[in-house]
Amino acid sequence: MHLSETTNFTQELEPNSSRVEASPPHGAERVLLPVLMFAVGAVGNLVAIAALSASRRERKSSAFYTLVCGLAVTDLLGTCLASPITIATYLGAHVLQDASVCAFHSFVLLFFSLTGLSVICAMAAERYAAICLAFTYRRCRVGRSFAQRVLVGIYLSHALFCCLPAMGMARSELQSSNTWCFIEWHSWAPVARAYTMLYGSTSLLLIFGTIFLNLAVCGALLLMRRRTIARPVTRASVRERWRALSSAAETQMIAVLVTTSAVVLTCSAPLVVRLFANSLVFWKDEAADLAAIRIASVNPILDPWIYILLRRSLFRRLRIVSQRRRSGVRTSPPSSPLTNLIYPDLTRDGHVITQLMCSANIMSQLPTAVKVPARAREEQEQT
Repeated sequence: MHLSETTNFTQELEPNSSRVEASPPHGAERVLLPVLMFAVGAVGNLVAIAALSASRRERKSSAFYTLVCGLAVTDLLGTCLASPITIATYLGAHVLQDASVCAFHSFVLLFFSLTGLSVICAMAAERYAAICLAFTYRRCRVGRSFAQRVLVGIYLSHALFCCLPAMGMARSELQSSNTWCFIEWHSWAPVARAYTMLYGSTSLLLIFGTIFLNLAVCGALLLMRRRTIARPVTRASVRERWRALSSAAETQMIAVLVTTSAVVLTCSAPLVVRLFANSLVFWKDEAADLAAIRIASVNPILDPWIYILLRRSLFRRLRIVSQRRRSGVRTSPPSSPLTNLIYPDLTRDGHVITQLMCSANIMSQLPTAVKVPARAREEQEQT
């Protein structure tokens, strides 16, 4: 009696399982999107690496640009390793149904997601040490070799950590959409839940650490600028201190850091939320899981264009074009002698942020000790 019931139950399950394995996940007609994402991500990261390699020698030797180049290489490797498997799956090759390929795809997603967060956190820590701990930063001689050692340490430690599922601590499984593999985050096994919680906690710690360091860097810069403006100074010292605070290279580093951090954290946060939702609440939402991994896959596509668009050479070209168009319509009024005396380098600086600050807020930023003689001359002329 039990044998016949078991046979009937098995016969009912076998057609369903064979039907799921035989059907392609989305069909060949929808393979254009992953192919396009792969091409844009690979080309963008290659262009970004070439642009960073063509920078000046002093910039390439800095720790910050070494970490930026490391993040571009990380995005390129992640795109080249994960996208071909996804494309083959969309074509109906059923490559992810192989256990070893599924485990490799899960390792790639785990490794490059965590590595991207770690590198961006290292970039924020480097800027925090350079601005808020300048004496220690110089004494430790933080440079290109130090950043390379940090990158090697991140890669080795994360590779070991993400290999734990393949060693038996957790199990990789094909997700319901049949297009990607990830750790078994719905499992009741204590070891599997422990690994999922550890991975999610590490990612969350990196996110909060990056946010805190970015806020600390921006707050320190604003505080330094406020103290410099409020301090009574001479005309010569105003020029030197303003150049130190509004340096184009420093401003570009902060702009790259803040923009890249916003993109990386925005793309990584949904996957971290789904990790905790699936392991703690056991709230199964297959559409939300698929949306989270798709948002995370957009990150390597957006990152390289940040480095490309925030280059100083591009800013200079845009400024030249805008000046030519403006000069064709009307002649710009001559600059004030007081502006040329105190801020002579602002008109020659190639950074667009400095140009905007010079043209829009220059009179409001002048110290009171400099404004008083101008008012006195106006009163004398009226009398």
